[in-house]
Amino acid sequence: MAMAASRLPSPSTLSSSLSRLLRTSRLFSSLSSDDQTVLNVETSVPFTGHKCDPPPRTVDTTPKELLGFFRDLSVMRRMEIAADSLYKAKLIRGFCHLYDGQEAVAVGMEAAITRRDAIITAYRDHCIYLGRGGDLVSVFAELMGRRDGCSKGKGGSMHLYKKDAQFYGGHGIVGAQIPLGCGIAFAQKYSKEGTVTFALYGDGAANQGQLFEALNMAALWDLPVILVCENNHYGMGTAEWKASKSPAYYKRGDFVPGLKVDGMDALAVKQACRFAKEHALKNGPIILEMDTYRYHGHSMSDPGSTYRTRDEISGVRQERDPIERIRKLILSHELATAPELKDFEKQVRKEVDAAIAKAKESPMPDPSELFTNVYVKGYGVEAFGADRKDLKGVLP
Repeated sequence: MAMAASRLPSPSTLSSSLSRLLRTSRLFSSLSSDDQTVLNVETSVPFTGHKCDPPPRTVDTTPKELLGFFRDLSVMRRMEIAADSLYKAKLIRGFCHLYDGQEAVAVGMEAAITRRDAIITAYRDHCIYLGRGGDLVSVFAELMGRRDGCSKGKGGSMHLYKKDAQFYGGHGIVGAQIPLGCGIAFAQKYSKEGTVTFALYGDGAANQGQLFEALNMAALWDLPVILVCENNHYGMGTAEWKASKSPAYYKRGDFVPGLKVDGMDALAVKQACRFAKEHALKNGPIILEMDTYRYHGHSMSDPGSTYRTRDEISGVRQERDPIERIRKLILSHELATAPELKDFEKQVRKEVDAAIAKAKESPMPDPSELFTNVYVKGYGVEAFGADRKDLKGVLP
């Protein structure tokens, strides 16, 4: 008993911890500080332009925005790490492509645009969905094929959507989302909405013919589309220099302007996306190459260490990690203390764990759901009766 008692924290330590937790909660739960201080922060590296003058390196931000970035990046990172564990426990089946390391692209992009602007991406889509206002429960429920998932459990990892936030989803066919994104931009221009579309693709899709065909049409018609190449340097396990004769993807548009961006720096991404949106509304398409990095393999079936070294991965984590960059900015401007940030990360872990528990309670979809949202009603083949014996063809 005496030994157990000696391990208990002193009242002063408990008081200090409680005070820190309360302050951390105030810092991150509401983020409603009236502090309108504008902070001038320089991006980690300069932008490099192709057929355009790059934006300045100095980015305006606020304490509220930096704390918000830290919150969002931390939630996304923890979500992806948890998805890894769920996949290994066979609670997530099929394909699963994780985004940890690349979170700054999702966070910085959202900071520069509105929910009226559209986003369409490839299959690495969990964090993009969360950035568009999605919630953790609907992500985990979808990953586990449950009814409360954002696609009713029928889409899985690669097919998250959010209709009310102009998120047109993840797509499993490499590069197929690019012409779709240009089509969304065509509708925006036709309707004179004053909005833009961000069409995201990886370096592995950058050699697809449909990219160049869609880009040609977008340039001819001055469509408000931003083509975002998330260059994590390895495609599907293949180094960029083995797959592309010219891996300077921001220049690949030839006649279309491009900008190379440090995709591990959320503030640089924000600056670039704001610049690109203004350009696209006035002049048509532009390419952004986000120089980023994924910590996991291409998918959960890829160990990620056969074509790159573990030292390379740990080196990027130490030198370029998007969360650590924001942490350093918060600490240098004395917006929070290191223990407060650690306490918040513990809260995030609990939040993610609670979301997983709730998602596990969601039932599997009813078998009848197999036939819904497949064809527009009145077209194709409709099923009548759960036994599938009575089928009616409504097309000749």
